[in-house]
Amino acid sequence: MAKLSRTRSAGLLPRWLGRPLSWIARLLYNVSTSGLENLPECGGVLLVANHMSYVDGVVLQLACPRPVRFVGDDDYRRSHWFARRIFRLTGTIPLGPRSTLSGTRRILAALQAGEVVCMFPEGGISRTGQLMDLRPGYDWLAHRAGVPVLPVGHDGLWGSVFSFAGKKYLWKSPRLMPTSVFVAFGQPIPPEKLDATNVRQALLDLIQQAFEGRPLLRRNLAREAVRALAKRPWRVEIVDRTSDRREVRAGQLLAVAAALSRHIRKTIPDRRVGIVLPPGAGATIANLAVACAGKIPVNLNFTVGRAAQEACLRIGEVRTVISAEILKTKFSDFPWPADTRDMTSLVAAAGGKPAIIRWLVAVWLLPNQWLPALLGLPKVGDREEVSLLFTSGSSGEPKGVPLTHRNILANCSQISSLAILPDSATLIACLPVFHSFGCTVTLWYPMLRGCRVVTVPSPLDSRKIIDAIRDERASVMISTPTFMRPFLKKAEPAELKTMELLVTGSEKLPMELYEAFRERFNIEIMQGYGITEASPVTNINQPNPPIVTRSAKVQVGKSTGSVGRLLPGLSARIVHPETGEMLPLTSTGILCLRGSNIFGQYLRDEEKTKAAFLPGGWFYTGDLARFDSAGFLYIEGRLSRFSKIGGEMVPHGTVEQCLNDAFAWDPSEAPKVAVVGVPDATKGEQLVVLTTEKITPSDVRERLLAAGLPALWVPKVVCHVAHIPVLGSGKLDLRACKLLAIGVADSC
Repeated sequence: MAKLSRTRSAGLLPRWLGRPLSWIARLLYNVSTSGLENLPECGGVLLVANHMSYVDGVVLQLACPRPVRFVGDDDYRRSHWFARRIFRLTGTIPLGPRSTLSGTRRILAALQAGEVVCMFPEGGISRTGQLMDLRPGYDWLAHRAGVPVLPVGHDGLWGSVFSFAGKKYLWKSPRLMPTSVFVAFGQPIPPEKLDATNVRQALLDLIQQAFEGRPLLRRNLAREAVRALAKRPWRVEIVDRTSDRREVRAGQLLAVAAALSRHIRKTIPDRRVGIVLPPGAGATIANLAVACAGKIPVNLNFTVGRAAQEACLRIGEVRTVISAEILKTKFSDFPWPADTRDMTSLVAAAGGKPAIIRWLVAVWLLPNQWLPALLGLPKVGDREEVSLLFTSGSSGEPKGVPLTHRNILANCSQISSLAILPDSATLIACLPVFHSFGCTVTLWYPMLRGCRVVTVPSPLDSRKIIDAIRDERASVMISTPTFMRPFLKKAEPAELKTMELLVTGSEKLPMELYEAFRERFNIEIMQGYGITEASPVTNINQPNPPIVTRSAKVQVGKSTGSVGRLLPGLSARIVHPETGEMLPLTSTGILCLRGSNIFGQYLRDEEKTKAAFLPGGWFYTGDLARFDSAGFLYIEGRLSRFSKIGGEMVPHGTVEQCLNDAFAWDPSEAPKVAVVGVPDATKGEQLVVLTTEKITPSDVRERLLAAGLPALWVPKVVCHVAHIPVLGSGKLDLRACKLLAIGVADSC
């Protein structure tokens, strides 16, 4: 067996050097820990940890009361003279293709000698900000040495100069204050119970636990937005293309919102204030002003039916709405409350230009820390409600989703950590602000992060969006597949040449749309996943990170057909849809999520809240999904979009896609077909096809069987309708579709 490095029990730093370096490290890093009772007091143990920066080892040693011997990348050691010195000085064991045998022997010797050895199974520093795929080898070492594996998750080092945040190492502005880092030690896993799935599960849980310790999450959202805007008062924040092009600088936005917030606080007694405005400067100012007034903005959906709108007003106890006269005329069927205030008139009542100029001078002259105090904003928001959104109601009455300061700050921090929306980005904001992506990603995130926003009032106005991308040289856009289809017919490749990232969510990305965009525009659509209850983003694909050092390994940030890896700070479970039994992450079942961005409860609905959460705080998404071994999530469908027929789960979406393909229908303008499950006296449930096309049940059977679908999956009832019900987001209105199918199935 190979000998350990000379001197010092673990080959760690000598005392004369270790103590001063430890003092310096403690000045730079404020390290908190949990789970130290899980670390054996003596005997060999193999730590496996996530790898986020060059100083992970320093922080883990500060957190661990026992000396730790680290395992490092031999290729990195060979390529850098400084790394060779550090490896030799600290007794780090090099392991790589050219040192597999010697490195393995030294690791086994250390473990059998009773030492704590730490490995980073990702094989290198993550360059995506997410937990990468875990390479094998640590499990064999634990088996051979007969020692437990202790998973360790840490958070706080991504974004430091020693991480790859911003797509570069070192050449970043250093943090002026000590970095808060949280390290969570998990339960030891015996060698006989080791596999890649449960180790990944444990690491995700621990990283999520560590993320919860971020001090940022306790802050007040409005206060953070005010401070961020005040730091860049001259920067163009919004290019509003609602009618005439208008630039709004950060200082102007903040000054108007500040003046308006004082007026709202004095004249609106209610806790929640409704907002009915399209994406633009007005919606941003209204949301910030309401939040600065200490009240809760409620962005209301003006595209759904009147019954759903009345339900939202009732559930949210909204009696005052901020809107515009033109919208009151356009949406005359909306149940406008008696106290509906015009945005322009409201600004005038708040003092108009004189009040705005006074605040503008304050923004220009005062330190950014003073402005929140002038507005009376508290430092702590944490778990207090700060925004109320409503689910789309695609399968029932809309549910109120109160989001807290912690929820939105966490999701913005998670998105920021991926470096897909840097402050240099120009973001197209066309999703309505009542849409969860529109509210967090294109309204609050830019205020906090500083990327420029170009607003277009409707996601349906493809020509206007294309013009905005071309004229403003936009680089990033978040949309849905439904809203992106018209681009194939209306846009020229030159008009989209500045686009660097196009992300779709809300519905599954069809492969034919993905391929068409790549072929016509040379743009690879990145699919993501989110739900209103998660504030909303949980997963996203991102471009593969660049290789900038000689020793760096290839890392993958995307996987075709998936919705990407989990954002940092989120963990997941897969449970059986009928028994609720926990399954391996790689099995197909119901996706459950836990993290700082997950909401706490539905508004005024204890029954639905109880049904939405499993023990341990796991949110039951209702989506059938699975992870692959590299951590990419694949959404198989929504449970409500399955019918159990003959003991088999039949996916409606798959049948719809096969019908579109079999009949060569182009759903780019409007959906041609919807498959719905309705009650059946003999089988419990039967499939009904709602379609705007003239087809017969025999046509459906012939085409679907020819496409290879099982006979059990073939609908026997076809109903012809004038149009397929859809929501304002472009998704099918499942509730309306089902009511329509039940109403006409007997006569079809």
